[in-house]
Amino acid sequence: MTEFLHMGGYGFYVWSSFGLTTVILLANIIEPILHHKNALKEADDFYSEEN
Repeated sequence: MTEFLHMGGYGFYVWSSFGLTTVILLANIIEPILHHKNALKEADDFYSEEN
């Protein structure tokens, strides 16, 4: 198992690349969801002020 994690001396590069990729993918999923919720709230506030 240790050899698998060490990956012949390239473990730090490989695992940090996987970690960074995971963070970016999660950000690409979460950020639009948060932006959409914020846009809906702003639209609701805008239309509630009109009435």
